[in-house]
Amino acid sequence: MSTRPFLIVSDTHLGAVPESTERAFRDFLHFAGESASGLLINGDLFDFWFEYGSVILREHYRTLAALRDLVETGIPVSFVGGNHDAWAGKFLRDEVGIAVLDGPLEMELGGRRALVAHGDGVGRGDLKYRTLKAFIRNRAVVGAFRVLHPDLGTRIARIASSTEHKADSGDQASRGRASYIQAWAEERLREDAGLELVVAGHAHVPAVVEVEPGRFYVNAGDWIRHFTYLELPAGGGPPELRRWPRTDGAG
Repeated sequence: MSTRPFLIVSDTHLGAVPESTERAFRDFLHFAGESASGLLINGDLFDFWFEYGSVILREHYRTLAALRDLVETGIPVSFVGGNHDAWAGKFLRDEVGIAVLDGPLEMELGGRRALVAHGDGVGRGDLKYRTLKAFIRNRAVVGAFRVLHPDLGTRIARIASSTEHKADSGDQASRGRASYIQAWAEERLREDAGLELVVAGHAHVPAVVEVEPGRFYVNAGDWIRHFTYLELPAGGGPPELRRWPRTDGAG
């Protein structure tokens, strides 16, 4: 049995954050290779990701290489798509070597039975994201986007993402999403006594909440403001929220 902790991270939004953040995340991946038993990336790794037949976004080359290096050390990496990178697929799976999954789904994380969801579209108050999730996963929408030139498709996605960040960047919006997701997680834990963890992201509000003794709702936070990730200690024990050191002098 591994004595290393299992790590969870989400909402890095690479492509919409400073280069210092992207470098810090690559350092985090190197750290995971040296110290973790496995890594879950719970959505919105990229601020925009779309897999064309023969094109990848060059701005993500170094992160993709770092992920491949991590996989080649023998550390299993799983990825659950978020609302910004729901179109992940064959390239990440076949060329980078990570397990590409669609949530919500049950997984074993560090020896714990867990329910994992990025968090978009869960909870009673998230009608906007339920609608968006259905739209961006529609086959006709995917097909239409695929015929666009990648430069044009990327430009459109960035405009949409920028608008979303401006609309939803406030603390009040984040707290609202966080409350809906936590309520959903607590309901799942009450429904299934065998669940030990419900893992989410999306809200950009890091959290470790012991809903019942030994059973937790956890949220890894984000790398826009908080630079947080989660550790699941080997052999049990409560999840631990960690903060990665900033490299831009801001904290």
